[in-house]
Amino acid sequence: MNITQYKHHSDFTSEPASLQMLGAPSKLLRVGFILNDHFSMQAFTAAVDALVTANLVSSTELYSHQTISHASNPVTSDLGIEVSANITLDQIPLEGEDALDILIICGGFRSSLDELPPLSDTLRAADKQGLTLGGIWNGAIHLAHAGLLNGFGCAAHPDNHAVMQEHFSQVTLSANALVIEDKRVSCATPASALQMMLKLIEQAQGKDLVSGIREILSCDRVAENGELMLFQPGDNPAFPKALRHLLELMRSNFEEPLHLDELAAFVSMSRRQIERMFQTYLDSTPCRYYLELRITYARRLLQQSNDSIINISVACGFLSTSHFCHCFKKFFGVSPSESRQQSNS
Repeated sequence: MNITQYKHHSDFTSEPASLQMLGAPSKLLRVGFILNDHFSMQAFTAAVDALVTANLVSSTELYSHQTISHASNPVTSDLGIEVSANITLDQIPLEGEDALDILIICGGFRSSLDELPPLSDTLRAADKQGLTLGGIWNGAIHLAHAGLLNGFGCAAHPDNHAVMQEHFSQVTLSANALVIEDKRVSCATPASALQMMLKLIEQAQGKDLVSGIREILSCDRVAENGELMLFQPGDNPAFPKALRHLLELMRSNFEEPLHLDELAAFVSMSRRQIERMFQTYLDSTPCRYYLELRITYARRLLQQSNDSIINISVACGFLSTSHFCHCFKKFFGVSPSESRQQSNS
């Protein structure tokens, strides 16, 4: 199944006044989507939909897009649907009239997070040519592997934050689902993939065109400013401000966990007040909840990285590997090594 072929509607003549064909610059912008195995189909199609709709709204074709595979063709998405790629990595046009302007890596929940040397080489070559580089879901991780996010902010799916924080200290991981900085763009979810492309279209073509696209796609107006926040455990606006501050402190201090007295000092509350607050809103004790956060973080590192169990236990604040293994098995019912084997099977 090749879903990358689209046709313009020949009878697109009855749109409301706000969607009448808009004038457009003559330059055609070319976008390439590198499809990693198990890429998110929903996020990919959301991004492409924005480009296709931009062409429908405009009086001329503004965008072309190509799908790119690593080597094999077709590429299997997270839904098991195969998508035919137009070209492979070594065929990406980086110079000349047909050169790409934007290159985006499409990841997904089960996409590999390991560095892929041919991809890193391609991304560095694209950067030298001045292309705008981006990542969808966890695609930004490959930009980080190539050293192209150092000093930049980026967005990634929450499940991949642990790997990003442990391995790319020079990258600023954002709590937003969408980040656009200079020639770097990244998003973490299908909804933010659409918003990311709309922002890029707005930068190149203006707000009028994007308003027309939004009207067709019925985009969520609340998200127009791009400040889509990633949900984290405990990020409930109904929680007291002090509790949300404590949860953020816990998430930011895994390697050297803070003692309850230290946490209490940060929010100017007593231990007993904090304990009551956790029991009321989270049905847990502060220590138990903190342990759950660290153990869950450890499981993500086990499943998504090749770090040793010893290093992971240290990164998650455990004084000994044996204590870590004991807590992990008590919490998940399997040992750390068994958990890693299950994720690789």
